Amino acid sequence: MNVEQSRYSNEEIGRIGEDIYQRDRRSHVLPQHKGEFLVLDIKTGDYEIGADDLQTEKRLRAHRPNGVLYGLRIGSTSTYTLRRGKAGGH
Repeated sequence: MNVEQSRYSNEEIGRIGEDIYQRDRRSHVLPQHKGEFLVLDIKTGDYEIGADDLQTEKRLRAHRPNGVLYGLRIGSTSTYTLRRGKAGGH
């Protein structure tokens, strides 16, 4: 965690990130990027979009190494779904 990030609680990052997304980004990325990941820096509003959340974060970190990042899956109310597997299955 960088110094800038430690100034914010996880709840603050989530609230600020969601506010920025809803106010400034949502109408620009839906519906063409539905299902992809958006990662944004809550300090600058800069963002990246991609199919892989970790690669998308890496691209944003390349030009915002001290950014305070918030991520979401575009057009979804959740980023991940945990599924129960079959006993002994993969």
